[in-house]
Amino acid sequence: MKRVLALITARGGSKRVPGKNLRSLGGRPMIAWSVDVARGIPEICDILVSTDDAAIAAAARDAGALVPWLRPAELASDTASSVDVCLHALDWYERQNEALDGLLLLQPTSPFRRRETVSRGITLFYAQNRRPVVGVSHATSHPLWCFRLDGQAMRPFIEGADLNSRSQDLPAAYVVNGAFYLIDPRDLRKRRTFYSGDMQALLMDDPVEAIDIDTEWDWTVAEAAIRSRHPAE
Repeated sequence: MKRVLALITARGGSKRVPGKNLRSLGGRPMIAWSVDVARGIPEICDILVSTDDAAIAAAARDAGALVPWLRPAELASDTASSVDVCLHALDWYERQNEALDGLLLLQPTSPFRRRETVSRGITLFYAQNRRPVVGVSHATSHPLWCFRLDGQAMRPFIEGADLNSRSQDLPAAYVVNGAFYLIDPRDLRKRRTFYSGDMQALLMDDPVEAIDIDTEWDWTVAEAAIRSRHPAE
């Protein structure tokens, strides 16, 4: 029997978008989007929310998630490692239940990932002997056209880059979008990172799936995406 724990980490102390996990997006709290997308996927044995905020915990329970405790204060600070937060939840869950095949991190700031995409990532994970899977999207700015500033002078970020290349001649470039991380718990405990040389890409072609809400501008983009797909009648 396949057993993947979906973990949603939702701290209450957001500074750039205050209260974002509870803020209404498309008529429901943002955190509910990530809970909903994991429901009904056969390989997912539970949806666990790790939060330090009682209101977020209540909203997550209302959405159907398991919220057995509030996260310890030392794991709720600005300096707390996301890996430590994941390991805290993972250790608790496996003490209470059987060992897991995979830990699926669904950050609530990526509300538009689709259930079909999550299922595709899980299928890839099992098909490739449980190697880590990370969500990626097409880079909107190609790294060969990026710069660093030396005072007011522009220097190519990648030395030797041909700045005269046509866009259609550049190799495809991808970025981690934060929407999907799946790893074998044994690997996470050993490496203490979701990134490794053997990680696999879960490509998300739809730019809406890659929206990561970290600023008020991101929130504006997210609301526009909802309006564009579900225009008011």
